[in-house]
Amino acid sequence: MSVWLPTAPCTPRACVEAPAAVPARAVPRAVLRLTGVVLLLLAGIALSPFGARIPASLVRRWCRWIVRAAGVRVRVTGAAAPTGGLLLVANHISWLDIPLLAAVRPARMLAKTEVRRWPVAGPLAARGGTLFIERDRLRALPDTVARIAGALRAGAAVAAFPEGSTWCGRAQGTFRRAVFQAALDAGVPVQPVRIGYRLDGGAPTTAPAYVGDDTLLASLWRVATARGLVAEVEVRDAIPPGGHPDRRSLARAAQAPETAAPAWAHTVLVA
Repeated sequence: MSVWLPTAPCTPRACVEAPAAVPARAVPRAVLRLTGVVLLLLAGIALSPFGARIPASLVRRWCRWIVRAAGVRVRVTGAAAPTGGLLLVANHISWLDIPLLAAVRPARMLAKTEVRRWPVAGPLAARGGTLFIERDRLRALPDTVARIAGALRAGAAVAAFPEGSTWCGRAQGTFRRAVFQAALDAGVPVQPVRIGYRLDGGAPTTAPAYVGDDTLLASLWRVATARGLVAEVEVRDAIPPGGHPDRRSLARAAQAPETAAPAWAHTVLVA
């Protein structure tokens, strides 16, 4: 089993909240939401050749627009991510996590090679500098870590989901250590981010989860037809380089739960 390819016990049938029957009047709204998501993605593809000249603030705004177009409000707590080389890591629940993480700081995503074949999103990911990994080839691991470290040394931010698989949100996996070796080799900080989803009334929900043998279309439709979804993004203290001697302790520190919000925390709600 590859270090990039862990398995999660979460499945759509066991873990994902089954939506109530969608009323006919809600279908046009859902279609409109999905149309908005697709149009924003197409706009991103059209503008991707100018990526280096697009301000980071506009990229962050565009990523939030994608989530908002799907009908999901965004709540971000924490300070802005530092500039320069940075490894951005988060738990993984949904396809929504990708634009949410980019809304914290635009970064080169670490993704499985299968993503390259996704319609619309695949070409956008490739043009955006995504680092694709072959998860089932252990021999490719050293080269992958070296490529990530090289990007970090060059001052880029690299975003990864170290669990290696999506989880429903009620449970989560262990952060795999391989990607943290790249941060150690490059001597850059690690920025942990915690992502969760709830309903507007406050109850956590697994509706946005994209797990197991779920299809992307089914997950998209669940999100588009849901009412009152809120994505909560907690940006935690960056872990400075040199504080952890090995990738095992660094991975544990990045995943460790925080008992209280830091003094500098602030909240931004995109309504």
